[in-house]
Amino acid sequence: MSSRALTAPALWIAAVSLALATGCDAVDPMRHQQKVKAYQASDFYADGLSMRAPPAGTVVHGTQLDPGITAGLGPDGKPLQTIPVAVTPALLATGRKRFDIVCATCHGALGDGHSVVATKMSLRPPPSIHDFRDRSDGFLYQVISQGYGMMPSYSTQLSVEERWAVVAYVRALQLSQHAPLSAAPPDEQARLQKVSP
Repeated sequence: MSSRALTAPALWIAAVSLALATGCDAVDPMRHQQKVKAYQASDFYADGLSMRAPPAGTVVHGTQLDPGITAGLGPDGKPLQTIPVAVTPALLATGRKRFDIVCATCHGALGDGHSVVATKMSLRPPPSIHDFRDRSDGFLYQVISQGYGMMPSYSTQLSVEERWAVVAYVRALQLSQHAPLSAAPPDEQARLQKVSP
């Protein structure tokens, strides 16, 4: 007997493997069901298109956010005046963390436009965020989401919630850098008057 001869069990395994490999189409009815592939013509619909638009008003499962929250726009299509989410200490902490990582590299830790990166941007340095105190919260959100001037969109780096958190933190920075002395508690006013020139 040749050493190349197959034993009975090996022949049986080879035959079963061959049968399964060639018979998969017959075994899997999903391969032969009626279906329409993307971009193929369809006789079923009058317009001949196989790819259909979702019915009006449908949303992707799990995305129940108000369009005002995700787009930063009100029903009138204008930027929202105020943040549409609750401003909490946790939201501000998230905003500070994400601002320090994503925004402060160009706009500076205080948001005044002074940073190491900003000194290298000779064409157009980043503006101070304090110059935008009169703009709405929705405007700031849209700047983060869509970009502004030479600033790119950060919608892939920051989630919707993180973008609103950054807006809240930017408002806190603006307030902290422009608050009048009278807004501080009396004991802090006295201390600040001693250290100010």
